[in-house]
Amino acid sequence: MVSQEFGDGDESACGYASGRKREARSAREASASGDSLEPNAWGWGPTRVRDVPREKVKKRHMRRISVSVLLVALAIMPLRGADWLTHSGDVQRSGWQKDETKISKDSVKNLKLLYSIKLDTRQRSVYSLYGPLILERAITDRGFKELAFVAGANNDLYAVDADLGRIFWKKHFDWQADTPETEQASFLCPGGLTAWPVLQPAPQRGRGPGGPPPVAPAPAAPGAAAAAAPQRGGGNPFQIRSLFVLSGDGNLHQINVNTGDEIGSTMKFLPPNGKPYSLALVNNITYTITGQGCGGTPNSVYSLDLTDPARTVRYWRSGSGGLWGTAGPAIGTDGTLYAETGDGQYDPATNRYANSIVALTPKELKLKDWYTPSNAEWLWKRDLDMNVTPVVFPYKGHDLIVGSGKEGRLFLLDSQSLGGADHRTPAFRSDLISNEDVDFAGAGTWGSLASWEDAQGARWVLAPVWGPKHPNAKFPIANGETNVGTIAAFKVEEHNGKLSLANVWTSRNLITPAAPAIANGVVFALSTGEWVRQANDREGGLYQADVRAQRSAPAVLYALDATNGKELWSSGNQVTSFTHNGAMSIANGRVYFTTYDNTLYCFGFPMEH
Repeated sequence: MVSQEFGDGDESACGYASGRKREARSAREASASGDSLEPNAWGWGPTRVRDVPREKVKKRHMRRISVSVLLVALAIMPLRGADWLTHSGDVQRSGWQKDETKISKDSVKNLKLLYSIKLDTRQRSVYSLYGPLILERAITDRGFKELAFVAGANNDLYAVDADLGRIFWKKHFDWQADTPETEQASFLCPGGLTAWPVLQPAPQRGRGPGGPPPVAPAPAAPGAAAAAAPQRGGGNPFQIRSLFVLSGDGNLHQINVNTGDEIGSTMKFLPPNGKPYSLALVNNITYTITGQGCGGTPNSVYSLDLTDPARTVRYWRSGSGGLWGTAGPAIGTDGTLYAETGDGQYDPATNRYANSIVALTPKELKLKDWYTPSNAEWLWKRDLDMNVTPVVFPYKGHDLIVGSGKEGRLFLLDSQSLGGADHRTPAFRSDLISNEDVDFAGAGTWGSLASWEDAQGARWVLAPVWGPKHPNAKFPIANGETNVGTIAAFKVEEHNGKLSLANVWTSRNLITPAAPAIANGVVFALSTGEWVRQANDREGGLYQADVRAQRSAPAVLYALDATNGKELWSSGNQVTSFTHNGAMSIANGRVYFTTYDNTLYCFGFPMEH
């Protein structure tokens, strides 16, 4: 069962389908009554010509032509705006919005808080909202809409009108598993919905293939909408897009973005009460990773082919460490999956690959290659997991991968051989950037990374650094003290065939920064404000959500010059809560993020309605 509710909406500006139905009905009625058919606002309908002046008939004919022109324009107009389809914007997990046109170094000073909207959901430990994902043009029965999709930890999903800041529809996923939903919610195993959803890519245009087909046919659940017919060719601009959501009971849902209805039946993907991270969707295959062994779910990478009627779930087991990069798996240009594994035993002879960066084949998830730091045993001993989602980018005809972890250094890997013959030799291993005190809880690199390419073709890599910068890490450009956290920027360089990451700049101080996002030479940095200490060394045990929330500070959004880290703008004191595992979305002149108090924030440029 799924409950849903619609927010206020305006009359459709694209009621073409409804108009055609009215037109056909009018034609039948006219035929029965003997009336003539003349052009009306939607096409041809019944009109008593003898009662209508010739001038009025001419005007109606002109309106008919105008509508026809509009429909032709809709068919040829570019339908691909600046969408944000997945965590970090793309499956390479770059955080780089390449299609942004409004935000620039010159315009960013004019950003305003457009709205904040509190969503009616319930936190689970420090987890509340994820997202949003942005669809620039949804064609709904209430007109063209730019929609923001926000998932909630309590198995909730919201579509928000991104222009108006109003709920467009919402739904709750009821529990559908034999195993009961866990009542305990800790920051390690919160239960509920833990993975960012993923949006279906836009259909291709022209004579090429259309967008990804819907899920392979299966018996529909009672009351569920039937799956749409597979898209053939031509890239139908009116094709219904899907949103894929993984609820806490382990079921994958295909959702109609326009209405919130289920398309077909749910698909069993994972065991219930696990802790999956952000979904990825490539070539009709959905991927995720899991960590912490929550709900007894093995630490693994998972795949599900949406076109497979058997709904076969495939997986690769790490054999030891959890996979908990917040952006989920990263996927290279050839479809290879990359993920980091956390603390545990490293022993390839017994298929144990802890504290490693692994490369897996698409769909089948066979181990292709891996890299393990030479000090992996030390990392395990001191709980310094490899704990981020790597970032992938093309370089001279193949992919490069950058990873990191709580130790506080970066690794640059070549996709042609991640760690050399011994799997322990990267293309480049940086000195320590942070974590001089060997702190397992509040220092090092966390979450995910980011990358972009400037107009001169230089490739940049950005890392969110928690805790103080290491005193021996020298950056040519510093933008003030960095004793609590910063964004560190690097350039990929090559000298005599050897690759490296050159230190370039550090940002101003940031409290527990999220992975940055980039658009048109502007880096957006989110100081999440979260207090992240874990072990209560005075009373024993771990700090739980109430203490962490009380000791956290409100989040602050900053815009930085991507070439030097200089502050260009900030949100000041407009945000009232912190954010856990915070991440930003950028699309069409707006920057979005969510906070612990169940609020969606949207900063952008005011637009007259």
